[in-house]
Formats: sequence, C-alpha cells, structure tokens
Amino acid sequence: MIDLHTHTVFSDGVLIPSELVRRAEFIGLKGIGITDHGDFSNIDFIVPRIVAIAEKLNSVLSIKVVPGIEITHVPPVLISDAAKKARSLGAKIIIVHGETIAEPVAPGTNNAAIEADIDILAHPGLISEEEVLKAKENGIFLEISARKGHSLTNGYVAKLAGKTGAKLVINTDAHAPEDLIDEKMAKKIVCGAGLTENDYDIMQKNASLFIR
Repeated sequence: MIDLHTHTVFSDGVLIPSELVRRAEFIGLKGIGITDHGDFSNIDFIVPRIVAIAEKLNSVLSIKVVPGIEITHVPPVLISDAAKKARSLGAKIIIVHGETIAEPVAPGTNNAAIEADIDILAHPGLISEEEVLKAKENGIFLEISARKGHSLTNGYVAKLAGKTGAKLVINTDAHAPEDLIDEKMAKKIVCGAGLTENDYDIMQKNASLFIR
C-alpha cells in the first residue's frame, strides 16, 4: 500500500512526521506522502521541513517518504502560483484540496487545480466530466478517499474515471493514527466505490511513480 496524502503536526494532524512514518511502516505501507495543508502563509515553513525529515528518514528506512503539500482553500486564481512556490521549495508531490461536498471549497478550485502544475486532485467531489477529461490530458491523478465525508463521492469519481480513462489513486488523507489503513482495507474501499481489486493494483502502480 502506498498512501500519498497524509497530515502531521505541521498542519492539522496529531503526529510528528517520524511517528506517522513509523506507524505507516508498521502496518505494511511501502510509501507515504506527507502533504500538510498549506497556503501562502505557511508553504515556506512547511515544505522545507518536510523535505528535510524525508531525506533523513529515507536514508535509514525501507518505507519511502515523499515530501509534499496539500494546497488548501486557496482562491482558485492563486492555486497555480502556490503550486509553483511549493515546487520551488522541494515538494515532490503537490495535491490540491478539491471541491469535496463535505466542505465549502470555492467553486472553480477543481478546474484551477487541473490547469496548474500539480500531481493529485484530492477528493474532487462532484467534478464535471469535462474536468475529468482535462485531468486525464494533463496527467493529474484523481483521488479515491478513505476519509469520512470526502469518501461520499468516491463512486461518482470512480464512474467518471472509468468512462473517461482518467487515472486514480487511493489515499487516506490521514490526520491521526487510526486514519491509516492497510492494503486489505484499501481494497475494500476501492471495491466499495464500484471498482475492482485489479483497479486497486492499477492505482498502486500509479502511486509508485512517486516513490522511485
């Protein structure tokens, strides 16, 4: 299992990076992205610290730690600039907090994210088919989420991805130890979205691009 979307005390998570990574390693994860919530107020604080701890941990652990950021509730017109800033600071994976139905995300966030230099559009909610096609064209992965609330539209996202050929990943959006899942649970969540275990395997191949 590779989980590319998690949070630590650098935003609203409860664990320091080393403990999060250890707990992920313990349940069998092969890779983990640390992608704390960021905007222009904290990107320059968060990203360099995650990059630094990822380098330390990767030098001694078998699990691969990928430093990143989740651009969160940034006005759509500013998303591209935020992504460029994060990338310049060393973020290896850039996620945008999509238009989940569980939060009042600004309309236009999904489209702005898909047009920016990002890697994953998290929990994109009731994303349009046109936007899904654009994500496919731009090589941006859509997220199937294990997180409460955000997961409510997994089936919808999976259906559109299947129709258009857009690529998916499954992530936990973990904020606490109990949010982490193993491969067995990840497969259940994928199947619960109307997909198959073969689709899960494809998602893991997609995620493995970030841990090479």
